[in-house]
Amino acid sequence: MEVEYRTRLTTVLDVTRFLLKQGLPFHGHDEPLSSLNKGNFLELLEWYSLWNDKIFRAITCAIVDDIGDKCFSLMIDEARDVSVKEQMGVVLRYANKNGYVIERFLAMVHVLDTSSISLKNATDCLFAKHGLSLSRLRGQGYDGASNMYIYCFAHQLQLVVVAVAKDNRIVSDFFQYVTMIANVAGASCKRKDQLRQHHHDRLVEQLEKVDIVSGRGKNQESSLARPVLDVLQHVHDDGASNDNRGIAVIDLIAQEMQNRFPETSTELLLLLLCLDPKDSFSKFNIHKLLRLTELYPEDFTMIERMMLEDQLATFIYHVIDLISQEMLNRFPEASTKLLLLVSCLDPRDSFSKFNIHKLLRLAELYLEDFSLTERMMLEDQLATFIYDVRHDDDFANIGDLRGFAIKMVDTGKCTIFPLVYRLVELALVLPVATASVEKAFSAMNIVKTDLRNKMGVEWMNDSMIVYIEKEVFATSDNEAIL
Repeated sequence: MEVEYRTRLTTVLDVTRFLLKQGLPFHGHDEPLSSLNKGNFLELLEWYSLWNDKIFRAITCAIVDDIGDKCFSLMIDEARDVSVKEQMGVVLRYANKNGYVIERFLAMVHVLDTSSISLKNATDCLFAKHGLSLSRLRGQGYDGASNMYIYCFAHQLQLVVVAVAKDNRIVSDFFQYVTMIANVAGASCKRKDQLRQHHHDRLVEQLEKVDIVSGRGKNQESSLARPVLDVLQHVHDDGASNDNRGIAVIDLIAQEMQNRFPETSTELLLLLLCLDPKDSFSKFNIHKLLRLTELYPEDFTMIERMMLEDQLATFIYHVIDLISQEMLNRFPEASTKLLLLVSCLDPRDSFSKFNIHKLLRLAELYLEDFSLTERMMLEDQLATFIYDVRHDDDFANIGDLRGFAIKMVDTGKCTIFPLVYRLVELALVLPVATASVEKAFSAMNIVKTDLRNKMGVEWMNDSMIVYIEKEVFATSDNEAIL
């Protein structure tokens, strides 16, 4: 009897795993014994949902156990579900025992309002429920939750761009028009079809005029890559030796580029690069832009070109001032200082930014993680550590902090230099963005749909955690759940 009971129970778990993994509803609309379709679960099995809470607890325990006594960060955002209930998504970010940065969905909590005290109380209750200590919390990020006064770094940077864009009337009007057009076109299927057809016709016209390059057929002749491909084919077919090919190939490519792209076109492309806004308009050059207007004599009179020089200077200085001011407003001195100190751990270019004194100041910001004695020991560890890794081939091609932490664990240097690795861990858990919480809201819309809008908060939360954390769910065996 025990064997048969365990067999039935294991079958229940297997069916439950499948439905939860796929985010499918358990209930059917017509569930009596005479029904021809009792719903997903009853069609597969007589019993349903008895062990779901046990599954939820097992997965949550696995996440909490994986964190252990490590430091972690908290990321929170709010959204409404289909039942118009305010839900608070909670994600934890930490570095696991292998040095990998992990972001795990912990829970979806229903909150009556999004005031700071309400969010704080919900977070406190959640931490108490799962045995998480606030003393191990080292970072917080709230995307859009301005009442918490703590934004993630990505959202702060976005606010800088938005504020600068709104201050410019032309840019602000542009986005307003785009919004109006999108709303008008999106409200009608016929308008959408007309827009798609117009876009298609325009692309065809541009391809025929060789205004844009498709990379196929006759149109590929104007491609930037075409001269290179032709030269390589010519060199390959001429039977010349490898040495002669190597000497001639650069000259041939240069000649082909001159033949395919006249001097005026090349100059135009180079001048247009001055309008590139990346890196705070680092390529901006007033003299080159004035030269660009000379290529369009019908569009710019002599007086307009003289006026343009003053306008360009005013424009670029105005934009830079706005960006600088917004950066100061959005990124307080403490955050900027923290980011600058963390950058000293950048492993690129043989740790060119490494600075012992700045890293010691970084340790001073984490008084709960570094005692006075440990800070004194850290200076010696940092000096030995930097000499070691700069002469270790395993660390020669590390490009980011995440790969650096993984390599430290793989090579065992996390135990040789534990205080240095502690600094790396603290840097890794900083919540740069809250994209993981946004993904949780996408999952919420899959699990709780219009047809399942009466789903309770606990059932939705239990379903979501196994749907989102499929990796942890797969590692939770039936014995642990039983």
